[in-house]
Amino acid sequence: MPSSQTYAVVAAARLFALLAIGGPTLWLHQEQGLLALAALAAVWIYQGVTSTRRELELSLSPSTEAAAIGVICALGLGDAPVVLAALVVPPLYATAVAGVRTMIRTVIVELIAVVALGLMWWQRISSEQAVSIFTWAMAGLGLSLIAAVTFSSDRIPDPLAPYRDAQEHLKQLLELAGSLSSGLDVGVLGGELLSQVSDDIPNRGLVLYVPRGDTLTPVASTVELESADALASETLANDVRMQAGIDAAPVEIGQGFAFRVSDQAIVAGLRPSGSDSGRPLPLAAVARDVADTSVKLDAALLFAQFRDAATADERNRLAREMHDGVAQDIASLGYIIDALAARPADEQQAKALGMLRDRVTKVVAEVRQSVMNLRTSIGESESLGAAISNVARHLSESSGIPIRVRLDEQPTRLRPEVEAELFRIAQEAMNNAVKHARATSIDVRCQVYAPEAIITITDNGVGLQSARTDSHGLKIMRERARLIGAELVVRDNASRGLTVSVALKVPRSTAHADADAGSPTLLEKR
Repeated sequence: MPSSQTYAVVAAARLFALLAIGGPTLWLHQEQGLLALAALAAVWIYQGVTSTRRELELSLSPSTEAAAIGVICALGLGDAPVVLAALVVPPLYATAVAGVRTMIRTVIVELIAVVALGLMWWQRISSEQAVSIFTWAMAGLGLSLIAAVTFSSDRIPDPLAPYRDAQEHLKQLLELAGSLSSGLDVGVLGGELLSQVSDDIPNRGLVLYVPRGDTLTPVASTVELESADALASETLANDVRMQAGIDAAPVEIGQGFAFRVSDQAIVAGLRPSGSDSGRPLPLAAVARDVADTSVKLDAALLFAQFRDAATADERNRLAREMHDGVAQDIASLGYIIDALAARPADEQQAKALGMLRDRVTKVVAEVRQSVMNLRTSIGESESLGAAISNVARHLSESSGIPIRVRLDEQPTRLRPEVEAELFRIAQEAMNNAVKHARATSIDVRCQVYAPEAIITITDNGVGLQSARTDSHGLKIMRERARLIGAELVVRDNASRGLTVSVALKVPRSTAHADADAGSPTLLEKR
């Protein structure tokens, strides 16, 4: 994008052109020249004002300005040929904002405009006028070619520009975060949107979906739909998703309907039993009515994506620092101990060095496990259960403790930020069982029926012990569960060992929460 300095150069050229044309015109009292001068001033003042708000894209394009200047010059050609000096400016403007190719096109456009309209208006163009037109057009071409060297440096991409833009946007986000009345919780805003839709459309169930890769993820629902109804709603939502843009046509088939409420959100639902399916619903009007809430929801979804990307980047950075820093330093201590153990002073020292070496080996193994935990995340292609199985396999191989994983998943995915928190809770629970429980076996069960999920980790170890002052694992798991509205339960088993369970319930809209409070959830029914 051209710099402000470039636009200042173009503005100065326009000003000097007006002065060069205005002086002789005023001196000779040429009425046609004065009208042409006023028209030129109007066009260039508009261009100058709109250039201060370039993000609005209100300025005339170089070709459009060239055509306008050509018309003005043609009208003033007969009585005030000095107005032809204005032909110098459009090529300079084109060079500044678009480059040499656009500049050449601009010269051609203004020549065609001034010659064609001049012949139509004045019936003929004299040889002196033709020479003046050619001279001023070539002057503009030559000056623009010289200026292209300077302007091209302004169009060289600044490698730091994305970082400067990021700084500005992050500052704005920090300033706005505290003033958002509804916060940035996707579940809460999704429930609020469904509540508004329910007020306008009779239904027996609504589900809010957002795209995730090639699939749709349910964000909120008003009631618990049966499996067949849930599948029908998702199918209708996919039909809408296949249409690009916010103007995608709503879909109504039988008792089901679906419509897009924003770039990132689709509402699908079912009519009440016995209702007239032949009567169309005002879906487009409802989408307009919930536009304000849709904007809030889109902002929350984008913030969640940004937070996930920032979190993943920070975890990778910490993993690199641990691997290249702490892990290497501890490994170096092991080499020193090995060198000392090779020539011990006595048997007692050899025994102490052996114990120290074993301890260093365990610490290195724990650091490497922590690095793996930091780097492990859920990809777009693998499910939550697959990611948990992958961690369980690595833990079992490194610890020698058998870990059995049972998966019960539907293809529909949870929201990325929800999957990430559930994954970290399961990972921490398995790590704790391996490190502290003195267990000989660990069982993991993962049930996912989006938007619900239950993950249970059971071991046969020593059970719940008094918390160490330097242990924050349980506290962090509770914080993660609270972030996504899940319930974390930690309890001793009847015989021995410990069970950690995290359950994510269906986020419901306020309008239906009380009515459905006593009904069993999908996972409970299963």
